[in-house]
Amino acid sequence: MRQRVVVLIMLFWSCTLAPAWAIDQAQLQGINERWQQSAHATANVNCSSCHQQKPSPQVLQSPTQESCKSCHEGAVDTFLLGKHGIRLLEGQTALTPSLAHLPMQAAAHNKQMNCNACHDVHSVKTLPASVDACLTCHKDSHSLNYKNSKHAQLLLEEGTLPRPSTASTTCATCHLPRQTTESGTVVVNHNNTFTLLPQDRMVKEVCMNCHGMEFAYNSIFDDDLVESNFARPPTLLMDTLKMVQALEKQRSGNPTSE
Repeated sequence: MRQRVVVLIMLFWSCTLAPAWAIDQAQLQGINERWQQSAHATANVNCSSCHQQKPSPQVLQSPTQESCKSCHEGAVDTFLLGKHGIRLLEGQTALTPSLAHLPMQAAAHNKQMNCNACHDVHSVKTLPASVDACLTCHKDSHSLNYKNSKHAQLLLEEGTLPRPSTASTTCATCHLPRQTTESGTVVVNHNNTFTLLPQDRMVKEVCMNCHGMEFAYNSIFDDDLVESNFARPPTLLMDTLKMVQALEKQRSGNPTSE
């Protein structure tokens, strides 16, 4: 069955895509090899699934997020609400790192922020998208310090995976958090700015999945610690938490108080 699908894909590319743009046999072979090992292949999502403009027979050279949305509606909708995708939602050209306020890699300045920017369109592995794709563009201290962090060490110890496990802590773990829908389905929120502000949203959505509340709050509000990508335990003692602890101590020490 898999061989038949591959043959059909080869015919699709050679008969419909080749006249539209140049692609040599070596490129085609590489695409097919990556696709065969992908989740798309397992789900029978082939070339025409993304490259055919349905219901017409028109072929799309470069599918957009609209093609992805036919299967990944939640991911696309949340992506368009974040800083990476909001320009597309507003009908403008895609965001590029050259427009960013944070330091960015010079080689990536003209890279367009769309689904393809983070996800290899044919292998669709999510592990490269969880860290490597971020560091392709981001050059700020917080991002660059990730690879020396405790979180990165945990990921490294897991070895090579097709996708990060729920025990991994990657860039995506914190900035594109997994969320559970009312039906119990786990989805990834692709709004990359959702957990940035207010800062305590990161604590609720991400940090407290692993850490205690006090540890998490003392960490996320320490700007130097955040910039170092949490290279050390927190030393900040928030006044608000100290006040709550003092109040609780007073309350628990007086049984007659309400």
